[in-house]
Amino acid sequence: MFSKAFTKPTTANWIIQGANLIWFLGCFLLLRWYGIEIEYAIADAFLFALVFFAGVSILDRIFSFYMPRGGNNWLLLAVPLFLSAIGIAIHFYSLKFFFEDSEFMEFQSLVIPIRWSVLWVSFTLVTLIALVVAKLELQEESQRRENMMKDLSKEAELAQLRQQLQPHFLFNSLNSINALVMSKPERAREMVIQLSDFLRGTIRKDSQEAVTLEEELGYLRLYLEIEKVRFGHRLEVEFKISEDAESLLVPQLLIQPLLENAIKHGLYGVTDDVKILFNAKKEGGYLNITLENPFDPDHAAPAGTGFGLSSVDRRLFLLYGRKDLLTTEKLDDTFRVNLKIPQSK
Repeated sequence: MFSKAFTKPTTANWIIQGANLIWFLGCFLLLRWYGIEIEYAIADAFLFALVFFAGVSILDRIFSFYMPRGGNNWLLLAVPLFLSAIGIAIHFYSLKFFFEDSEFMEFQSLVIPIRWSVLWVSFTLVTLIALVVAKLELQEESQRRENMMKDLSKEAELAQLRQQLQPHFLFNSLNSINALVMSKPERAREMVIQLSDFLRGTIRKDSQEAVTLEEELGYLRLYLEIEKVRFGHRLEVEFKISEDAESLLVPQLLIQPLLENAIKHGLYGVTDDVKILFNAKKEGGYLNITLENPFDPDHAAPAGTGFGLSSVDRRLFLLYGRKDLLTTEKLDDTFRVNLKIPQSK
């Protein structure tokens, strides 16, 4: 964690590089202010900056292998103190080796305590700052990984819902075909062809997030042709689509479970013809879709009808993070479903 702060172009790395440059310029200007000749000042400042950089690199290595915790936090002060003492010794004897000017070396001897204190404080501050920044960056990276895992989990659940939808519809259709095979083989054959067309179109585009309402209506009409084979003239669906709504986007196969649910509710316990109303229009930043079907409040709903509403509600939450986009209400003998689809996520 600490090593990452120094070896990659992170915020902590820029802190170290900036501190090193400031260290060099500060030393050079201070030495010139004391009257040290320019060549001595450059050599002194450069060597001191080199000692600083080397000390930071060593701190990086040390704390990469061992990060003090709890009662060992005193090492965050002790290690910089020890390294600063070594650094001051190296700095002093290196200058003594290269320069024989007694006045310059006497000046170096006098400022050793000050240099040592400043270097120790600098090492300690840089260590603590880099440590804090590295921890913050680690937390940010951990948060990114967590968000990525949530996104992957959401995509997996959406895929599972889509996979549940087609078998659910497929099983119902196959049961209907089975019922027609003996009594009305021609109608059973017609239903098989229509089912094949429907599945071919929807499976081919299963990877798409959204389609236009116009395209989705094409799948809905194929679905209705299949259902009409089951229910004949009893089933009628009236579509009222505003012109500005046809080009709006909807998640693929989001509406079909609602229509299937309306058919089941509308036809169960009713012997007369059933008319389902489908309205779609643009309202603000939403595609507003309303389905209305008659129902007999004295009869219980058929088993399994809860899948459509619950699956749509769950998909809407996963896609848009909202629970208010799907509402239902019962008005006397009419059941209404209202669906709002945001046009900008």
